[in-house]
Amino acid sequence: MQSTPVMIDGLSLTLEQLEDVARHNKPVKLSQEAKIRVETCRTQVETLLEEGRVVYGITTGIGKFCNQVISADVAETLQKNIIRSHATAVGDPLREDQVRAVILLRANSLARGHSGIRIETLETLLSMLNKGIHPVIPAKGSLGASGDLAPLAHMALAVMGEGEVFYRGRRMPAAEALAASNIAPVTLAAKEGLALINGTQIMAGVGALALLDGERLAKSADVISALTLEALRGITDPFRPEIQALRPHPGQVLVADNILSLLAGSEYVTASTELRVQDPYSIRCIPQVHGATRDALAHVRRVLEVEINAVTDNPLLFPESGDVLSGGNFHGQPLALAFDYLGCALAEIGSISERRLEQLLNPSLSGLPAFLSQNGGVNSGYMLTHYTAAALVSENKVFASPASVDSIPTSANQEDHVSMGGNAVRKSLAILENSFRVLAMEFLCAAQGIDLNPFQGRLGRGTEAAYRFIRESVPKLKEDRILYPEMNESYHLLSAGDLLTALHEAAIDVQ
Repeated sequence: MQSTPVMIDGLSLTLEQLEDVARHNKPVKLSQEAKIRVETCRTQVETLLEEGRVVYGITTGIGKFCNQVISADVAETLQKNIIRSHATAVGDPLREDQVRAVILLRANSLARGHSGIRIETLETLLSMLNKGIHPVIPAKGSLGASGDLAPLAHMALAVMGEGEVFYRGRRMPAAEALAASNIAPVTLAAKEGLALINGTQIMAGVGALALLDGERLAKSADVISALTLEALRGITDPFRPEIQALRPHPGQVLVADNILSLLAGSEYVTASTELRVQDPYSIRCIPQVHGATRDALAHVRRVLEVEINAVTDNPLLFPESGDVLSGGNFHGQPLALAFDYLGCALAEIGSISERRLEQLLNPSLSGLPAFLSQNGGVNSGYMLTHYTAAALVSENKVFASPASVDSIPTSANQEDHVSMGGNAVRKSLAILENSFRVLAMEFLCAAQGIDLNPFQGRLGRGTEAAYRFIRESVPKLKEDRILYPEMNESYHLLSAGDLLTALHEAAIDVQ
């Protein structure tokens, strides 16, 4: 049975709906109100052509050619040439879910009715999305100003029946996939080529999925760090609400509450002076570090909630007044800064997780067997997981260098300041994966630390569920074995959100 479609109107799309479409193949429809706006705006384009007015991208060239007037009889040729000449992106193709997010966001922006596209062109884009025709969009080539011109041009090629797509598990010419789905390729009319590619939807679509995964990373970090705290018989005083109330950053308060809730009923936790006076910062400062990441993620979410319902092409048409205004909504600086911030925030989750990993593996710090091996010397245990974690955390430090402070002028200095937001997004994705992998290693070692702790008691309500979850897939390490498949399994369980799903099914919801 076909699921209820997501109705787009350019105004009310949510990040959760975006994920439903991108990852769960939920169908999409254009609202009736949006259809009326799109058609009204298209009428304005036709009027401009009839009047012979000079309008950027409609009756002129683009970029440095903005002063070159184009006659109406070659308007279609101009739009076709824009797409063909701009499809210069390189590198590995975006993932299927990323492409779906991009198409959805471009369609949603066009649905606002300020871009001048024809309704049939917009409907063709949505038909491709609903029928699983996914353009091959190389990941590299956007400057993040004038939007994501180069990669979006690869999407627009497919609408024209040119370029390549992924369809039914195969990479094939777009024309072949469109024919198999009974979709007619579009001959672009005036303004439409520019309308399809002059936007921020590569940055926003790929970045939105990165944010949603980053939120799962942060929640998973709370769970795993609580399990580590138990393996080390840590102190719970730093998580008490009285402390958070004196520095009430929202993320800090939320994380501290999470930890106490996850540890409820635990017999492993201790009080100050029971075993030691204070824990190291990687345990004691979980609310402050994880909490700061939560606050950063909340900021990025606010930026994206605006962006996914924004109109970001140029020029913009205003049918009510008849105005055609050239502006800079395509500039990706708000996103570039946000995604640099996102990368730094996600890197800190990996950074503090690596420090907790050291606490678990170092016998002088943990009181547990060295490298969590029952028979050290003959066995190395989890020794080398720390090497890998350290390498990934070090790599994250390189990736966390900001992209948004760079700018290289292009188009003969017409586009003389750009955001490099596409680079910021791709860096944040690399940091996200590395941090998930470090956290996955901590998860394995925290469970092993529980197994090898000479104290054997009751775990917390939430941490017990997490411990049982990982032990369903990865058994206790009794003697050395090949570890990388288990490291990969732990990573996939976390990055897919399976840990959080398992806790939810156990009536334990992490904030």
